[in-house]
Amino acid sequence: MKKILALVCFLIAAVACTPGPSGNKDTTANANKAAEAKPPSESEIVAIEKSGWDLIKKKDVDGLGKLLTDDFIEIEDEGVYDKAASLASLKDYDLTDITFSNWKMLTIDKDAVILTYDVTTKATSKGQPIPAGPYHAAAGYVNRAGKWLGISFQQTLSQKAPPPPPAASQSPKTTGSPAGSPGETGPDPVANEKIVWDALKNRNYDAFAALLAPESIEIEADGVHDKASSVKGVSMFDASKYQLSEWKTVKFDNDASLVTYLVSSTGANPEQERHTSIWVNRNGKWLALLHQGTPITKPEVKK
Repeated sequence: MKKILALVCFLIAAVACTPGPSGNKDTTANANKAAEAKPPSESEIVAIEKSGWDLIKKKDVDGLGKLLTDDFIEIEDEGVYDKAASLASLKDYDLTDITFSNWKMLTIDKDAVILTYDVTTKATSKGQPIPAGPYHAAAGYVNRAGKWLGISFQQTLSQKAPPPPPAASQSPKTTGSPAGSPGETGPDPVANEKIVWDALKNRNYDAFAALLAPESIEIEADGVHDKASSVKGVSMFDASKYQLSEWKTVKFDNDASLVTYLVSSTGANPEQERHTSIWVNRNGKWLALLHQGTPITKPEVKK
């Protein structure tokens, strides 16, 4: 079910005005700087996203390569790919039809945004049909030297959630207890993610909630969840039975970073998932803005 998001350049700098008297130069420069400081609108990013998929349909690999950051990362169920591997995957991928729905943009700051949406496709890989979906997708964009470029993409095939395992008998800890406060987060997304899992393993859901941005969303196979739903959902599994490995990070800018990793648990359904979180700086405190889980249909065989 390999697919890649093509992300297309977008220039938001204001068009230079016709040269005027020297006294107007500062005014013009300030106006251009103000325009550059504004994040794009959701409609602008949606237009970019649709254009990107059109390029995939045309198999314009060279064009796509110019429209992604050098540190672009793609997370799929079967693996995590850098820019070169993502572009190479299009060789055997043929897209004939695509539909979109449920667009939503999350603004990180003036230089970074996240676009989430559902996508259904008609496509083949090496001549074999790919499940049509829908897929829950998340695309990261960053402003690099005035151009909006794709820096990340992940998609999760929509499926009904499996029955939750029996809840542990321990009572959730509250923020009033000594163990109730989460660890101190910072610009290291791996350390932040480990703080999250420590809270979950201790069944400290108040601490977990404190690590999420108010507008945070979680994307899973069963749908897209807001913060309240995420907090409720984590109480349905025993985090102490899961192991974390294969950490990879990508820095969006000074106030946002992505971390992706493999989550494994023998006997779970599924036994392996690829998890990704985007951490953002909100008034000096680092919080999780987006989390996405993509189940691996078949456990990987290590050679």
